Amino acid sequence: MSQAFPVTTSVPLDRTRIGAVLAVAGMACVGSSVAVSQTIVDAPLFTLQAVRYAMAAVLLLVIAVATGRSLPRPRGTEWLWLAGVATSGLVVFNVAVVRGVAHAEPAVIGVAVASVPVLLAVAGPLFGGGRPAPAVVVAAVVVTAGAVLVQGGGRTDAAGIAWALLVLVCEAGFTLLAVPVLARLGPWAVSLHSVWIAALALAGIGLVVEGPAAAGALGAGDLLAAVHLAVVVTALAFVLWYSAVGRLGAGRAGLFTGVVPVSAAIGGVLLGGPVPALTVWLGAAVVAAGLVVGFGGPRTGSRSTARSVMSQRTRL
Repeated sequence: MSQAFPVTTSVPLDRTRIGAVLAVAGMACVGSSVAVSQTIVDAPLFTLQAVRYAMAAVLLLVIAVATGRSLPRPRGTEWLWLAGVATSGLVVFNVAVVRGVAHAEPAVIGVAVASVPVLLAVAGPLFGGGRPAPAVVVAAVVVTAGAVLVQGGGRTDAAGIAWALLVLVCEAGFTLLAVPVLARLGPWAVSLHSVWIAALALAGIGLVVEGPAAAGALGAGDLLAAVHLAVVVTALAFVLWYSAVGRLGAGRAGLFTGVVPVSAAIGGVLLGGPVPALTVWLGAAVVAAGLVVGFGGPRTGSRSTARSVMSQRTRL
């Protein structure tokens, strides 16, 4: 699985700005899942997730074909990387969240996800043979602190902490395991192949855990939620995110995962929910400050995405 990753010394300013916009948009899409997910708590989770990813795969394929976008076929070890993305970032992640909330309050799992910027800031460059950028690591800590303020804390036990750590690793794996294949395959193909692999895996889990009748138990509201998750939170968000990673590198792009709890909080207000507490707004300000720290210095590229930074396949 070895690949040559030539060092990229700088990222042009326009690519950085476009990457930042793509990352914010992608994470805002993910944040919209919070309100929707609250409507499907009684639905058969794995079956519904399988339906979601299957619909997303069909949508990505149809749009790519209709618009003439290139969908390179994976070859050799690229299949292993894609299977890793699907397994860690989509399948095991969902299992860990479900098992985790049985031992911990949802906020604890949310804090685990909010810690992803730090892990990506350190592991992203190391994964590509480079070294973490101190400014990005500092920014990641600031963003994580802000996201934790937004998310809040919660009670848990030892098992809950273990599941939360697994959620953290899986969420980071969704980005890191895509880096070696993103340059050649591009964001559309990486998104398409990861979601159909996940759809098959979750369908199998659903059959074993929830039974073959689970699909028939999905109501109209569940299916509408699945459509939103498939279109906005999966197909659109995945392409936006992987396009951002291709431009910014895993470390800098990871800073924008702190946008998720902020967009979720704002979305809740727009949907008629209560105005968030002062700590939420303070957390949002800290997240913004972290992004300023991360992007205020020289636009140095990350070796973790060296070829993908310059690859035309990372364009939307």
